[in-house]
Amino acid sequence: MTPRPIALSPSRASDYNQCPLLYRLRAIDRIPEDKTLAQIRGTLVHAVLEDVHGWPREERTYPAAVKRIKPNWAKMLQDDPEIASLVDDETTFFVEARSLVRGYFEMENPQGFDSSDQELYVNTVLPNGVPVRGFIDRVDKAPSGEVRVVDYKTGKKPLPRYSQDAQFQMRFYALVYWRLFNTVPTQLRLMYLKVIDSMILTPSKEELEYFERDLGDLWSKIESDGKSGSFRTKKSKLCGWCSFQDMCPEFGGTPPPYPGWPGSTADVAEEA
Repeated sequence: MTPRPIALSPSRASDYNQCPLLYRLRAIDRIPEDKTLAQIRGTLVHAVLEDVHGWPREERTYPAAVKRIKPNWAKMLQDDPEIASLVDDETTFFVEARSLVRGYFEMENPQGFDSSDQELYVNTVLPNGVPVRGFIDRVDKAPSGEVRVVDYKTGKKPLPRYSQDAQFQMRFYALVYWRLFNTVPTQLRLMYLKVIDSMILTPSKEELEYFERDLGDLWSKIESDGKSGSFRTKKSKLCGWCSFQDMCPEFGGTPPPYPGWPGSTADVAEEA
């Protein structure tokens, strides 16, 4: 079977900047990792909020949203029964999810506007040849034409000095949205539901052009490593949370045989 072409997403870009070997094991080897409770709780809350914004305005209430927690959880279990083992106490799990949904409703009133897209899948090749893909949680379009890109976060809001990844993600989606739809988003908003706080960015065309250049430099490094098969390690405090320590030379492990560079969507487009 032909390997799926490689494309850059905010998560994979973060992986490479954290540790090139981590990027390789996730993006190229595609070694499965166990899900975490925080991940599945976040997925559940995202699904509920996607439901909410698909309803008529008058139906977008907190009680109605809470009623979508259990049905969405049932669907998640149907799709992946193994995640049930992560939840020791369903009641506590539902209370935590409900608290995050409550946080959303304390931050904005979804009855006051209509979003144009939820879970918008974006997949393209930038003008500089960088293949990109990902999902935008929500896009809002004002009657006057302004666009707001929104992302929900169910974890803690990082301190300003640790917010680079969050800002990178939002600029990434602003750039991709601009290149796909020829509109620079007026506002980028990260909604931290747990702490009822937001991070707001207002990108300019010039800023996104600089960001695109930096993304091109990053992609060149990834491509070079991919074609040579040489992905170095970068030891840091984050290693303590890495699930690949047994494959990492920094911890006495050995990476699996390199499967080879599968190419990018840009390569596929050139060959077609």
